[in-house]
Amino acid sequence: MADMQSIPVKMYRSEGRLTLAAPMPGLEPDDVKVEIAADKIVLHGDLRGTLKGDKEAVMDEWTPGPYHREVQLPEGVDGEMANLTYNNGVLVLVMPRAQKTKPAMLTLDEVSPTQGERIGNAGRPVRKAS
Repeated sequence: MADMQSIPVKMYRSEGRLTLAAPMPGLEPDDVKVEIAADKIVLHGDLRGTLKGDKEAVMDEWTPGPYHREVQLPEGVDGEMANLTYNNGVLVLVMPRAQKTKPAMLTLDEVSPTQGERIGNAGRPVRKAS
């Protein structure tokens, strides 16, 4: 089994949202899980695409998973209203900012074999978390 790979992230703050982007190449939507906890975000991607059959690895410097990263939340977010997309090997999590974090477990709905989304906010104005 491959070792867990820590992945780099970018986090952005805008007026009403906190956005996190992370490269997690080679996965399918079912392989990705995101947990928004009280004080952190946990990104996880299962191992995918191991060699099968008669193949012999000549050079093996990268594997598509397993990925794992925990990131401290700089402020409260509404996890239930979060949008999550996976496209071109990049996971993007957009969370409405809130006074207090609403935890959530997020998974992706398959759009295609290599694309997924989870719409929590669906273009509606961001509402304040209670």
